[in-house]
Amino acid sequence: MSRFRLTVDDHVMIAHSLNDPYFGPAQRLHGATLSIQASFFREGLNEYGVVIDIGAASELLASTLEPLRYQNLDELPEFAGRFSTTEVIIEHIAQRLAAGLPTDHGLSALEVQAEEHPQARASVRLQLQSTGR
Repeated sequence: MSRFRLTVDDHVMIAHSLNDPYFGPAQRLHGATLSIQASFFREGLNEYGVVIDIGAASELLASTLEPLRYQNLDELPEFAGRFSTTEVIIEHIAQRLAAGLPTDHGLSALEVQAEEHPQARASVRLQLQSTGR
């Protein structure tokens, strides 16, 4: 059986600080624009011949990012007591994407990648459980 992936892109502008000497100058409040890619994986295609509808995937990513847009992550309860590193942010996004999928999505995994600047990116992959299609 073939393995397929569909990827949609968006971006989010945030502010945050990483308050520990480990992070050097990033300890200070600063802004970042993260280019986000969300990839959806499926073993074979669904009955419509797709991994997931592109429009639905794009809307899911946009609605997942909306609460983060133009926010200071230091002030959001989701990041309280945590360093809002790129890795932590993408894990948060991936978990919210997974929670937003219908139970019968038929996907095997999803992956979220963020490019912080042209020379640095991070990704996380979640294995998914599904009951169908």
